[in-house]
Amino acid sequence: MLRTQTPGFYALAEVVGKWVWIGFSEKQPPKVTRTLAQLGFHWNNARQVWQHPCGHVTKGSQEDPHAKYASYYAADTQAA
Repeated sequence: MLRTQTPGFYALAEVVGKWVWIGFSEKQPPKVTRTLAQLGFHWNNARQVWQHPCGHVTKGSQEDPHAKYASYYAADTQAA
Protein backbone atom coordinates (compact mmCIF):
# COMPACT_ATOMS: atom_id res chain seq x y z
CA MET A 1 0.00 0.00 0.00
CA LEU A 2 2.78 2.47 0.84
CA ARG A 3 4.57 1.72 -2.43
CA THR A 4 1.52 2.51 -4.56
CA GLN A 5 -0.29 5.18 -2.52
CA THR A 6 2.56 7.07 -0.83
CA PRO A 7 5.86 6.24 -2.54
CA GLY A 8 7.69 8.93 -0.55
CA PHE A 9 6.81 7.13 2.68
CA TYR A 10 7.68 3.77 1.13
CA ALA A 11 11.22 4.99 0.51
CA LEU A 12 11.55 5.72 4.26
CA ALA A 13 9.76 2.61 5.56
CA GLU A 14 11.82 0.35 7.79
CA VAL A 15 10.42 -3.07 8.61
CA VAL A 16 11.31 -4.06 12.18
CA GLY A 17 10.01 -7.52 13.02
CA LYS A 18 6.43 -7.36 11.76
CA TRP A 19 6.06 -3.61 12.28
CA VAL A 20 6.69 -0.79 9.83
CA TRP A 21 8.50 2.32 11.09
CA ILE A 22 8.83 5.66 9.34
CA GLY A 23 11.22 8.23 10.73
CA PHE A 24 12.07 11.77 9.68
CA SER A 25 15.07 13.91 10.58
CA GLU A 26 12.82 16.96 11.13
CA LYS A 27 9.27 17.65 12.26
CA GLN A 28 6.81 17.13 9.43
CA PRO A 29 3.93 19.38 8.37
CA PRO A 30 0.41 18.54 9.60
CA LYS A 31 -0.56 17.15 6.17
CA VAL A 32 2.12 14.46 6.46
CA THR A 33 1.19 13.50 10.01
CA ARG A 34 -2.52 13.38 9.08
CA THR A 35 -1.76 11.08 6.17
CA LEU A 36 0.30 8.74 8.35
CA ALA A 37 -2.45 8.65 10.97
CA GLN A 38 -5.05 7.90 8.29
CA LEU A 39 -2.89 5.00 7.11
CA GLY A 40 -2.96 3.56 10.66
CA PHE A 41 0.44 4.74 11.89
CA HIS A 42 0.87 6.15 15.39
CA TRP A 43 3.68 8.25 16.84
CA ASN A 44 6.08 6.53 19.23
CA ASN A 45 7.61 9.35 21.25
CA ALA A 46 10.22 7.13 22.92
CA ARG A 47 11.61 5.91 19.57
CA GLN A 48 10.80 9.09 17.63
CA VAL A 49 9.23 7.21 14.72
CA TRP A 50 5.80 6.63 13.25
CA GLN A 51 4.87 2.95 13.70
CA HIS A 52 2.31 0.64 12.16
CA PRO A 53 1.78 -2.75 13.84
CA CYS A 54 0.53 -4.45 10.65
CA GLY A 55 -1.92 -6.42 12.79
CA HIS A 56 0.76 -7.61 15.25
CA VAL A 57 0.11 -5.58 18.38
CA THR A 58 2.58 -6.39 21.12
CA LYS A 59 3.29 -5.22 24.63
CA GLY A 60 5.67 -2.26 24.72
CA SER A 61 9.31 -2.66 25.66
CA GLN A 62 12.08 -0.31 26.68
CA GLU A 63 14.59 -2.39 24.71
CA ASP A 64 15.47 -1.60 21.11
CA PRO A 65 13.54 -4.03 18.88
CA HIS A 66 16.47 -4.05 16.45
CA ALA A 67 18.30 -6.24 18.97
CA LYS A 68 15.54 -8.86 18.89
CA TYR A 69 14.08 -8.69 15.37
CA ALA A 70 15.47 -8.54 11.89
CA SER A 71 15.03 -5.18 10.19
CA TYR A 72 15.39 -3.83 6.66
CA TYR A 73 14.22 -0.95 4.51
CA ALA A 74 11.35 -2.01 2.31
CA ALA A 75 12.62 -0.10 -0.74
CA ASP A 76 15.93 -1.99 -0.53
CA THR A 77 14.18 -5.30 -1.14
CA GLN A 78 12.68 -4.44 -4.53
CA ALA A 79 13.91 -6.78 -7.20
CA ALA A 80 14.19 -5.63 -10.78
